[in-house]
Amino acid sequence: MRERDFMKPGKSVAIAENAMAATSHPQATLAALDILRAGGNAVDAAIAAVALQGVVDPHMTGIGGDCFALYTPAGGKPVALNGSGRAPAAADAALLRSQGMTAISDLSVHSVTVPGAVGAWDHLSSTYGRIGLDAILQPAIRAAREGFTVAPRVARDWSRYAGRLKAHEASVRQFLPGGRAPSVGDRLGNEALAATLEKIAREGRKAFYEGEVAEDIVNTLKALGGLHTLEDFENARPDMAEPIAADYRGFKLMECPPNGQGLAALIMTRILEGFDLGEGRLSDADRIHLLAEAAKSAYRQRDLYISDPDTMCVSVEELLDEHRIAAIRSKISLDRASDPTALDMPVHKDTVYVSVVDRDGNAISLINSIFAAFGSGIYAEGSGVLLQNRGSGFSLQEGHANVIGPSKRPFHTIIPAMLFQDEKPVISFGVMGGQYQANGHAHFISQVVDRGFDVQMASDQPRSFFTEGAISLEPTIPEDVRRELERRGHKTRIADEPLGGCQAIMIDHARGVLWGASDHRKDGIALGY
Repeated sequence: MRERDFMKPGKSVAIAENAMAATSHPQATLAALDILRAGGNAVDAAIAAVALQGVVDPHMTGIGGDCFALYTPAGGKPVALNGSGRAPAAADAALLRSQGMTAISDLSVHSVTVPGAVGAWDHLSSTYGRIGLDAILQPAIRAAREGFTVAPRVARDWSRYAGRLKAHEASVRQFLPGGRAPSVGDRLGNEALAATLEKIAREGRKAFYEGEVAEDIVNTLKALGGLHTLEDFENARPDMAEPIAADYRGFKLMECPPNGQGLAALIMTRILEGFDLGEGRLSDADRIHLLAEAAKSAYRQRDLYISDPDTMCVSVEELLDEHRIAAIRSKISLDRASDPTALDMPVHKDTVYVSVVDRDGNAISLINSIFAAFGSGIYAEGSGVLLQNRGSGFSLQEGHANVIGPSKRPFHTIIPAMLFQDEKPVISFGVMGGQYQANGHAHFISQVVDRGFDVQMASDQPRSFFTEGAISLEPTIPEDVRRELERRGHKTRIADEPLGGCQAIMIDHARGVLWGASDHRKDGIALGY
């Protein structure tokens, strides 16, 4: 592991012996740590953290969104949880096209899929947790009822995306008090959300998917022309599956199977394994170039094939076939950019990611999202639920793998991950940031495996992302690198906001030590004891 240069700005990797949590908000990390110290396990702590973030990070996540998780019990095999919601049973692409739509707007009522987060939390808690939802949800309930102070990155994003709320009076009343976004240090609460969280704490999933909460959400959506019914909510259930995986230089990268884009991350890492990315072997321009070339192919295949697994026409095994990967790799030149192909999925969306490892060695990688900033902007005021717009990831194109249909799950960008070695988890990690996430996984893993960075240093490295026909570069990437990329034929742009947000925990099995990282691009922190 490379040593950090303490003369340069940055922060040290967090170190702990017993347990650790890494989140993108300090209060969420503290909530997880409190649960761990009080006897809860990794699952309990992760749900506590993400539920609290649904209160203090309302533009990013909440009970109106979806959830995916990878969980590896100590000494056991990893399992994948798919807590993504489905379109209404009445959803029909032809119907929407007949109304003049060519795509589903991310502010449309038709972008709202049935939220899957609460069902996922309930299943994780009842199956793998230790202390129950009543104890787990208390930090979130307190924050919603007593109020919370707005953190710096949260305030920045809140102000930047406040316009997404302005079409709905109820949303403005709750999230834009006095007609404006709250500033850093302002205090805000949500009594209606506190009451709903209390019901979920007492009754579990039933409190959300049946009764007055579900009725409030459905009535809110129907008033806007939505096709949702109470039956759609009653039928909502998470799915469990085996993770999908690909080898990378003696490690195994584990991802959730489709409808998430984890498969694209696996395709990228398989492509990159064919190049020597060791420290000192390539220039910064070389690394960015190769990452972009791998992304072009992996994301194109993602957009063509990844959808609800019940409707996918190409298997995971076919897309990861080594002959197929080798053929893609053989077309990549180190000297010239290939022709860019525009990605046809929604661009940059908002999410929160949590990683927790407990004192028994249980590890969870969990991600929760309402997709775009403030989701659909639609707020069910009686229940305090801000609704996601994950359905904007559906296509209206007849014959497309991801075309909207009855009770169908849309393509998903959110992907938790774990890296294994010798059948043991060695890093539980995620890189928030909509489309960027698959690219972020490949970049992060290469920084650790190829360059020898610890997880915090790997997270700190400047980022790039090929999207919409050009490489988006964080402004920390030198101008001479940008010029070299353009010489090779790439179009470039300077990113107008940070690319993604990483949280990670590395497990040093030999020494019994945990290494934690939280991205400087967010407000968060990694802490352990």
